[in-house]
Amino acid sequence: MARPPSIDDAGLLDALIAVFRDKGFDGTAIGDLSTASGLQRASLYHRFPQGKEEMAEAVLAEVGRRFRWILQPMGEDEDLARGMAETARRLGDFYGAGALSCVLDTMTLAGAPEKVRDQARALAKAWIDAMAEASRRAGREPDDASRAAREAFLRIEGALVLGRVLGDTGAFAESVALMPRILMPGEG
Repeated sequence: MARPPSIDDAGLLDALIAVFRDKGFDGTAIGDLSTASGLQRASLYHRFPQGKEEMAEAVLAEVGRRFRWILQPMGEDEDLARGMAETARRLGDFYGAGALSCVLDTMTLAGAPEKVRDQARALAKAWIDAMAEASRRAGREPDDASRAAREAFLRIEGALVLGRVLGDTGAFAESVALMPRILMPGEG
């Protein structure tokens, strides 16, 4: 009878996300992933036979799943302002109120395989597109909605960098709170 895994899939992905979020692809060593997960290297390779690249792809797939959940209220709530506010709250939770680095940013640093970089780019584009669509639903013209979505994205991502570099998470809280106003016409 096979021994049950010492960490479930969800816990393993959480541990891997934390390491890649902090160190990026190139800065992450298998030993870092082993330590964070509590699994021996052989156990990691058993679950991810293609190694670190496969782990990174699994991390980004999980981040994509979480982003779909985060962005869902903005795209589905009939009360668009309420949906945007809920999406903003979920973004705040996902990024630890601005204390956590953006895995999309760290996974596109030098050394990441092109497939991983493409996956991160696709997630960033999906996030911007979701904000642009919500902005269009709110009444903005398509070009204006796209500009507003890029502005909201830049503010949030820039605030995450500021939080990482200076330890100032206040800018993130402000950026997330401003997101609905940036996206709604006449509000920005």
